Formats: sequence, structure tokens, C-alpha cells
Amino acid sequence: MASRISKDTQLCISLSGRPSNIGTRFHNYLYEELDLDFVYKAFRPTDIGDAVAGIRGLGIRGAGVSMPFKEAVLSLVDVLHDSARAIESVNTIVNDDGALHAYNTDYQAVVDLLAAHAVDPALPVTIAGSGGMAKAVAAALRHSGFTEGTVVARNEVSGRALAQKYGYAWRTDTTDTAPGLLVNATPIGMAGGGAESEALPFPDDVIAAASTVFDVVAMPPDTPLVRAARERGVPTITGDEVIALQAALQFELYTGVRPTGEQIRRASEYSRR
Repeated sequence: MASRISKDTQLCISLSGRPSNIGTRFHNYLYEELDLDFVYKAFRPTDIGDAVAGIRGLGIRGAGVSMPFKEAVLSLVDVLHDSARAIESVNTIVNDDGALHAYNTDYQAVVDLLAAHAVDPALPVTIAGSGGMAKAVAAALRHSGFTEGTVVARNEVSGRALAQKYGYAWRTDTTDTAPGLLVNATPIGMAGGGAESEALPFPDDVIAAASTVFDVVAMPPDTPLVRAARERGVPTITGDEVIALQAALQFELYTGVRPTGEQIRRASEYSRR
């Protein structure tokens, strides 16, 4: 790939507090497979305002936006599309001739995965977290028919606001959680997160009683929560599934090309090597 990069090659990037190689490998694999003159690079910005200004000023085609920048970029873009506006959270920026368009492909990925795994919307759901990813999860759950839910967040302002928006309850801890669908939308269990990288967002007994466990953390794919659920025979939905689907949607926004399901599967496998 490096041997054919030229002045015409289009650059796409990711902006994350904890960059990984997953998105980089996923997108570059598909660029190569589909013979597209693009290249993808991950960044860890020290100033998100300067980073977004760089997208515009350098003509960068697109950017994936991860924690903790999904809400910070709202005021920095020009056009908020429905998926981003509805949940006030951005995970994708597309630069169309200097106009920065914002989307949220996490939302659609969660909707699609709930359907693919046939998770019963009659189940009560508990969402850990109240940040940008939690907003996408809550909106997707409500859209998918999950009417009984609880948002667990230590931040009362954001936790209450998210819960009230979708008709859910709010709590500060996960004790006495109703059995059903558990969703981790916090960084707990993420590689490189210090002490939290080996922590669990829910107590052992709560995990054991769950019907399904959904961890949106993508790195590693077998988070402590996913491992704990599988050891107890609880069905799981993983963050690497989320990141593959949302990345495929981003890929299409950046390039105008929709990869096949088989191409997405191969790119996802390659990204985790």
C-alpha cells in the first residue's frame, strides 16, 4: 500500500483517547481489497478542537470519533445528521469539500446486532454508563422496543437526563439489578485502562443471572465481562461485533462503496490479528 500512496491518496483517520489498530487494519484491508486510493491512520489528539480543524484544513476525507470525544465534537462540525442529532453524540465525521458532516454509526450497529442475536425486547435492560456510547445504546434499545430499562451512572446529571429521555430509571450502582439484558457502555474492561482494564462493570451474581450480556468495549474482544458471562453460560454480544458493523457503515460514508458481508467478515478477522 505504501508504495502507491500519492498526492491524490485520500486520508481517513480516527480520533481516540485510547487508539487501537482495529479500525486502522479494518479500513486499510478493505481499501487494498477494493483497490481504493485511500489510507487510514489512528491518532490520539491532545486538543480535539485543533484536530477537527485539521480535518477541514488538510482536506482529510473522514474521521472516526471514539471516547472521550463523541460529544466534544458536536459544536465543531457544520452539519449534524439525524443519527448524531438524535443522541447528541458523534462517531463519524465526513468532510465534503470543507463542510464537516457528523453521523453516529454506533446506533445502527447496535440496532442490527440486537436483531441478529434475537434479543427479546420484553427483557428488562440495564445500561452501565451515560456518555456518548451509552446514548447510542439507549436510543437503539428504545428503537428496538426495549421499554423497561435502567441507566446506571455515577454522574447524576448525565445519568438522569439519559434515563428520562428514553423513559428509563436511573441508579448509581448495579446492585439488585433485574435479570435481563446487561449492557456495558463504559470504558471498564478496556485494554490500557489501568486498574479498570481487569474490572467488571457488574457484580458476579448479576452477570450469572443475566439473559444476555452486551459489552461495547472492543479491545480486547474477550473483555473481563465477556469472559465472565461465557464462563457462566450467558449469551454474549461483543464490542468487536459492534466495531465491525459501525466501521463498515463508516467505510461506505467515506468511500461511497458498500463492502459485502464476506468482505466485512474478512476485514474484521484481519483487524483482530
